Amino acid sequence: MSRIEMVISDFGGVLTTPLVESFMAIQDSVGISPEQFGRALAESAAVTGANPLFELECGRITDDEFTGRISDALEPILGHRPRFREFGLTFFEALHPNPGMIDLIREVKRNGYRTALLTNNVREWEPMWRSMLPVDELFETVVDSGFVGCRKPDPRIYELTLSRVDLPADACVFIDDLEINCEAAVDLGMKTIQFRETAQVRVELHQLLGM
Repeated sequence: MSRIEMVISDFGGVLTTPLVESFMAIQDSVGISPEQFGRALAESAAVTGANPLFELECGRITDDEFTGRISDALEPILGHRPRFREFGLTFFEALHPNPGMIDLIREVKRNGYRTALLTNNVREWEPMWRSMLPVDELFETVVDSGFVGCRKPDPRIYELTLSRVDLPADACVFIDDLEINCEAAVDLGMKTIQFRETAQVRVELHQLLGM
């Protein structure tokens, strides 16, 4: 059993406000319901063979291509072609930093632990999300799905992260807001904390690290 040496954190929904708020802002701006947005994703996936959101997060399509695919799928659902603002801009207008989690990462570093960021994100959005917090101060390593071509919960992105930080899985604690992403990390041997609120993560992380 390895000693815990590193905390690996998700970005959206952990170091920020919940992602659902940003998706709701996009849906409100277009005038569609969550059900219609989900149906459009499914319809597009049925046509192309791949979920367009997953393709966007793996860097295989651009923001504009994603918006086009969603618009194509929504047109028969709505009876008209929706008008999207820039998808990423609308998304980030509704997303805000989580100061408590940012402080917790700083506390972890002060106590001698290494830190890394593992995020499902969009290549074109990197300037926007990096401007929200001092990424290079907080994390020694950043693994972004948009640049590596795979996304959580694909085991490959966890294995890539472990390779980059040169640590075994059981030397790492992984924090994510989605259960499926935590389960994938557990399968590889990582300790995990599913984010529900900052205070809960602080307590669980302190217990794991003995802080």
